[in-house]
Amino acid sequence: MLGEEDMYRFSIAAAAALAVWTTSVDAGGIDRSGQPIGPLFEPGNYVEFSFRSASPDVSGVGAATGPTPGAATGDSLDGFGLFGTALKFSVNDKIDTAFIFDQPFGADLAYPPSLYFASGAVARLRSNAFTGIVRYKFNDNFSVYGGLRQQSMKASVVVPYVAGYTAAGANDNQLGYLVGAAFERADIALRVALTYFSPIEHNLSTVETSALTPPGGLTSDTTIETPQAINLDFQTGIAPGTLLFGGVRWVEWSKFEIAPTHFAAIAFGAPLVSFSDDRFTYTLGVGRKLNDRWAIAGQVVHEPQVGGFASNLSPVDGYTSVGLGVTYTQDNMKLQAGVSHTWVGDATTALFGVPAGDFSDNTALGFGMKVGFSF
Repeated sequence: MLGEEDMYRFSIAAAAALAVWTTSVDAGGIDRSGQPIGPLFEPGNYVEFSFRSASPDVSGVGAATGPTPGAATGDSLDGFGLFGTALKFSVNDKIDTAFIFDQPFGADLAYPPSLYFASGAVARLRSNAFTGIVRYKFNDNFSVYGGLRQQSMKASVVVPYVAGYTAAGANDNQLGYLVGAAFERADIALRVALTYFSPIEHNLSTVETSALTPPGGLTSDTTIETPQAINLDFQTGIAPGTLLFGGVRWVEWSKFEIAPTHFAAIAFGAPLVSFSDDRFTYTLGVGRKLNDRWAIAGQVVHEPQVGGFASNLSPVDGYTSVGLGVTYTQDNMKLQAGVSHTWVGDATTALFGVPAGDFSDNTALGFGMKVGFSF
């Protein structure tokens, strides 16, 4: 059994794991942050700042039945960086509040010049989310929490292989919510938290152009609904100074699509981007306290492939990632760093229902840093 002091040390080991973010190259569609709420469970008052980056290497060749058989695509995904911050207050023995900023969804695709049919295609998507959460503790074991998420989104795309199509969607802000419950036992460093995130519907004012539009293009609203999701996170002590942690994340990607009005008209009703199945992502890891200053952690993250055709603007299908993280603690400061290596799942893209590109043997490297202060 573990006392309160050991529980605090366990939280350090768990925090080391949190620095090992999965930089999974658009895993599960355009999912990036995993919508974290970990700061809500930090003891006392707490503030943190984080940064992580990914360097993907994703390429393929034209499928035998496609318009450019055997043509190399070149590296189709650009590297990206993500910022995050959180502020947590302990109001009293029963109530905690947290304010979290993350960048939950994104895309950074750019096919370089080549003989591949999608050469020159570009897709960019940016989102920011501010979340306010209130947690009520019934006792030392049970708590419930809920809050609002204000999310912004904008997007742009260039699809030269469909009548020279381009689109730019203006920034849009909308509200969503989250609710959850947690069970904890401090004596064994146990915590199980279940969190539901609502879908958020955006309507982006979009200017579309192609070889078939008048000069200046056409303007309409494009509806993009970011999907509902459920996170199940857990941690438990398994030996003095050792923590087992993990989680399952489900995202309803099967209902996600981006279908601007003019693109659907010239692409025989096909959406610009869509995903055929929901996604489950599984995490399992171990954190270990080395001494009063240092803790390390390692984890494995797996998102199974779902098969079928992938989008030409997101040519991946599942992944497996391994990561290592370290935490250094001094007084009220906690400094964390982590690295990850991801094996990206093979994918086949299609053009009007016919296999167009084969993407295989791809990888990504990730790096993350976080600094937190208790006060």
